[in-house]
Amino acid sequence: MNIIVKNIFAIILGIIVGSAVNMLIIQIGTSIIPPPEGFDMTSTEVLASSIQLYEPQHFLFPFLAHALGTFAGAIIAAVVAATHRFKIALSIGLLFLIGGFYMVLILPSPIWFSVLDLFVAYLPMAYFAGKIMDTRSGNANSYGPVL
Repeated sequence: MNIIVKNIFAIILGIIVGSAVNMLIIQIGTSIIPPPEGFDMTSTEVLASSIQLYEPQHFLFPFLAHALGTFAGAIIAAVVAATHRFKIALSIGLLFLIGGFYMVLILPSPIWFSVLDLFVAYLPMAYFAGKIMDTRSGNANSYGPVL
């Protein structure tokens, strides 16, 4: 398979896997820490109008979903990539960070959560995933195959 095509496929697969992990953790989170009484999660508009009912513990699983979704997507992308594994892992983090900025704009949340989420959940997780793959491949530039 062409190197460029394989790297593009790696990014697409990383986005899909990271998004699936994100959604799964959000779903699990609502069963472990139920939303506040009277909270409706049926649409973004309704969610935005009732977000003030959230207490700090309700933000745990959204943060974990963003961090672990980014990490999983970056790991998968780096494993599948033909070259530039670290850069591809970081690109997943950047794409998820853009999604995080978008969510901050459309879904108001406490400033402490927005800052924590945007600065810790995306690029640091992708960086960590990229470094793991660099170490695993035994190549600082990560140009060789992992598997």
